[in-house]
Amino acid sequence: MTKNEMELRRQHQHGYEFVDEGQGPVLLLLHGLFGALSNWHDVVREFVPTHRVIIPLLPIYDMPLSQAGVPGLVAYVEGFVKAMDLPASFTVLGNSLGGHIALVYTLKNPARVNRLVLTGSSGLFEDSMGGSFPKRGNYAYVQERVGYTFYDPNVATQELVDEVFNVTNSNAKCLRIIAIARSAQRHNLSKELARITVPTLLVWGLNDTITPPPVAHEFERLLPRAELRFLDHCGHAPMMERSAGFNAYLRRFLRTTETTPALAA
Repeated sequence: MTKNEMELRRQHQHGYEFVDEGQGPVLLLLHGLFGALSNWHDVVREFVPTHRVIIPLLPIYDMPLSQAGVPGLVAYVEGFVKAMDLPASFTVLGNSLGGHIALVYTLKNPARVNRLVLTGSSGLFEDSMGGSFPKRGNYAYVQERVGYTFYDPNVATQELVDEVFNVTNSNAKCLRIIAIARSAQRHNLSKELARITVPTLLVWGLNDTITPPPVAHEFERLLPRAELRFLDHCGHAPMMERSAGFNAYLRRFLRTTETTPALAA
């Protein structure tokens, strides 16, 4: 657990582990495959004064292997939303695999989502862990691949590398990671994105090597109401690496779309 993660107050209810802070319109945040609650720390800190910010901890490492994939994680989010009795509609944000889950959730539940925010999202293309799955027991390899996530490898702190290394040293966790990554690659959404008609903000790192800038342009082309913003000197996790710029784009988007009614597919 990283320092930032310790600062977010975890709650346990209805069989779910999550962060739920602030009051106001709901922002539902979804982390990625090697992500954690702490990935969204700076977004939580920025928006808690004006919004209710909720982050479910996705059961990536311990869900039943038969359910380890995009459909299983979407079903988990659907169960979480129901258990938490969230409002009729809300804004969903997703990074990497979390963006993929957000897109499928929106396709399945169009009336529940009034806005989408995607950053480094999978769903069209991703170069997972730099083109290969993690090698067990090789700390230098894991360190290199975690660094590959960011423009500045120094953002990959020892705590973060240790966390991923510990995950990749578990056979059970690795099996789930591989199953989920392969499921994400199979579930290409290019033919379905036109059905998503809510305002969508795409925030991308210009130096993202996992979902490179052409992927962002393709999302912009396929999503009917998308606007694309880039952050320079930034890799696959803009809300971590360039949080001030990410939050500025997000706040502007929330302000300019707040009176827009949700459109059903």
